[in-house]
Amino acid sequence: MTSASPSSALDVAARYDAFAAEHDINEYYTRANPVIRYIENSRLRIIARMVQAGPDDRILEVGCGGGHVLRLFPHSCLTGVDVSDCMLNKARENLRGYRVRWLKGELHTLGIPDCSFDRIICTEVLEHVVDPHTILCEMKRLLAPNGRIVVTLPNDHLIHRLKSLVHKSGMARLPRCGRTGWGGDDYHLHIWRIAEMRELLSAYYRITRECFAPGRWLPIRCCFQCAVA
Repeated sequence: MTSASPSSALDVAARYDAFAAEHDINEYYTRANPVIRYIENSRLRIIARMVQAGPDDRILEVGCGGGHVLRLFPHSCLTGVDVSDCMLNKARENLRGYRVRWLKGELHTLGIPDCSFDRIICTEVLEHVVDPHTILCEMKRLLAPNGRIVVTLPNDHLIHRLKSLVHKSGMARLPRCGRTGWGGDDYHLHIWRIAEMRELLSAYYRITRECFAPGRWLPIRCCFQCAVA
């Protein structure tokens, strides 16, 4: 597992504004090659099933990016948190007409009251942050009794092997296939194996379900439904 040294709030915001500028999140969901779109759509379906939102459930997404996950829940009361103005601006456009509030900053600095949310989503985020433990602890504080947390993480060890095969086979020269860095892997501060993901989450939550996108046979995105004991 890799790790990084602490950085200031300003550095974090600047880093992810740069990430948002280099990796257009809207294009990623609509113009990535068909294999990537298939995997990401599978991840979104798993998240929707795991969240299982009811009418008027209060849903928080930590690191909401362009809002592509939150818009799965049009009947819920939504809160999106991100450190990047660029991402939040995209999310506002993508969720026009939804009941949603946007908060800019790192989660633990926002002063949100305890037990504020029925569902909390943190998808493809923890690998980007300096201190994942702070976020996991804060999400635990913010979850209402009998609530549910959904966390997804990339299986970077597998992803890197697959990308290496793409380059060695020459497929990287084909249209679109060459954009193997589109997901922003160079911004990942941590890399976990699946067993390490379970260990990380189990320090704070009880894992009640796990699924993989596109499937257990190719676990590229690892999805965990969690409860607080």
